[in-house]
Amino acid sequence: MSDRAIILANGSVHNADTLRTRLQPWKEATVIAADGGVQHAARLGLEISIVIGDLDSLDEEEHMALEAIGTDVLRFAAQKDETDLELALLHAIQIGVREIVVLGAFGDRIDMSLSNLLLLTHPSFLSVRIEYWYDHQTAWLIRPPGDEIHGQSGDTLSLIPLEGAAEGITTYELYYPLKDEKLAFGPARGVSNVLTASVARVELGSGMLIAVHSPGEM
Repeated sequence: MSDRAIILANGSVHNADTLRTRLQPWKEATVIAADGGVQHAARLGLEISIVIGDLDSLDEEEHMALEAIGTDVLRFAAQKDETDLELALLHAIQIGVREIVVLGAFGDRIDMSLSNLLLLTHPSFLSVRIEYWYDHQTAWLIRPPGDEIHGQSGDTLSLIPLEGAAEGITTYELYYPLKDEKLAFGPARGVSNVLTASVARVELGSGMLIAVHSPGEM
């Protein structure tokens, strides 16, 4: 079993060509579909190993077809506390995955998009690297002591605090520097910074930051 997983959620997936290119280094990853995320597999050239959720987005024929080709189907009751994506992330960790890419986390429903993003703060995910990919954009959570951002000069980087203020922030190789400063929860001060080198660094003393990296200036 690979220590990497690709999770397909039931949101929007655009620019399949871009994502297929990004996924090239992930060929050995376990592919997990969160219920209706099954719909994205063919376009992305992925073979699903596990389907998990209440399966309300699949009809019985699709369900049987998946089982017939050897896909593990893990069905949960519709009345549950977790979303299908949450179940998929928890299962990935349970089987020993340490790096996860999520596709289709964002879509037409604001509530689901916000909930999916905030799953990054789940206490069970502390030791796992989880990235959300939306076309060429990447979102992930930065916890203390910080993280590196790899890209190109001119790329856009936004830093958005969660669960209150993020403090003790010092940045390197960003156009608008922070020097042992605080980003308050609510104001948009950390949005749309710009990389000035191929590797930037964010040091974080306390709190959490959602980082969003977008190649090129947005």
